[in-house]
Amino acid sequence: MPRAKITAWFPRDCLLRALAQARPWLGPDAPDPETLLSDVLEPIEEALPAYGDDEIDYLAFYERCWRRAGLDVPRDTLYRVLDLEQRCWDGSVRVAPGALDALERLRLRGLRTAVASNAPFPPEMMHRQVSGNGIAERVDAVVFSSEIGRRKPAPELYLAALDRVGAAPAEALYVGDRVIEDYEGPRRLGMRAVLCTALGREPPPDGLPAIPGLADLEAFVDSLE
Repeated sequence: MPRAKITAWFPRDCLLRALAQARPWLGPDAPDPETLLSDVLEPIEEALPAYGDDEIDYLAFYERCWRRAGLDVPRDTLYRVLDLEQRCWDGSVRVAPGALDALERLRLRGLRTAVASNAPFPPEMMHRQVSGNGIAERVDAVVFSSEIGRRKPAPELYLAALDRVGAAPAEALYVGDRVIEDYEGPRRLGMRAVLCTALGREPPPDGLPAIPGLADLEAFVDSLE
């Protein structure tokens, strides 16, 4: 169950264009795009509540961010704005080196693969992203925490992915970069797990199984057989 990691940079110019497009939807007194970016979108990550096992209601959170900036916007309008914003992020993400090739090779070997990812955004937007970057066509299932309502390391997200590929925990290998979410969580369910050091922000603790990059995944799979 490889985690096809993506990276991104802040798509400032695209977001400004999106806010300019959305501004007429916000009413005649809506601030200019630069102000909307600085007062609403840029502070969003810091304003996120602490994550627990339960996934947040992202649209409710998004609505609160706009209200803090003095804008009371209907929920359906906010969904349209969020969709424009997410399309900017769709264009800025890059799949980690070796990820697509690794997924292709695993599929050629007849192995079933899935993406199981924490992501609070509306699932239809996230599915669009993994379709656009080539991941969806190379895996058998994609499941996000926003669909399940629970975040890793809670068991429900792993179990949903296992169910969609028809695998028992003991048959599965989870690949990721975070010790708690991608190693300890899967192991508690009886899955095998390996950490990819190229994707992590810091080296894994000594003694945990690890691979340097996703190009090394197939050799690791061979070592398990």
